[in-house]
Amino acid sequence: MKAVAFNASARKGGNTSIMLKAVLAPLEAAGIETELIEIGPKPLSGCIACYKCFERKDGKCAVKDDMNEYIAKMVEADAIILGSPTYFADVTSNMKSLIDRSGMVTRAGGNLLSRKIGAGVAVARRAGSIHVFNSINHFFFINGMVVPGSSYWNVGFGREPGDIDNDAEALSTMKTLGENIAWLLEKTVG
Repeated sequence: MKAVAFNASARKGGNTSIMLKAVLAPLEAAGIETELIEIGPKPLSGCIACYKCFERKDGKCAVKDDMNEYIAKMVEADAIILGSPTYFADVTSNMKSLIDRSGMVTRAGGNLLSRKIGAGVAVARRAGSIHVFNSINHFFFINGMVVPGSSYWNVGFGREPGDIDNDAEALSTMKTLGENIAWLLEKTVG
């Protein structure tokens, strides 16, 4: 069993990373392989609607950058956790690129993410995180993925790196989310 988390924050090791690590900790404790991938600091281009993925049906995007590596990680994983800070009440541009391009490629390849577990994590300074959470969940739903809940919405509050450590409720929610993903993986994959 494997879970992969994608951090779309430009701040490597910042609040979104802290939240994702809090989700991954219970998975690791349960013996599940985990990986955290930082996609935020390096720009990713958006989908160019070339539809080559539908022509080829090979699970790859025609645009040459790191996206095919990320798509392969998603396809091989049993659980996918997407984390994004809130940029003007939505996901970062890199998260949007990941959602759009991986969504097109995996749907073109025969719904390669169907029935995998998907969980979204959003961080905000003050507001807009629910829209980020919804944007990520819409990606999971259109791909036929299973979305577990937690003890509260998967959101946290903090602006400066490390501020999230003061949001005890968010970190507790992440721990419960990780426990729920681990339980679900045991029931469905294990």
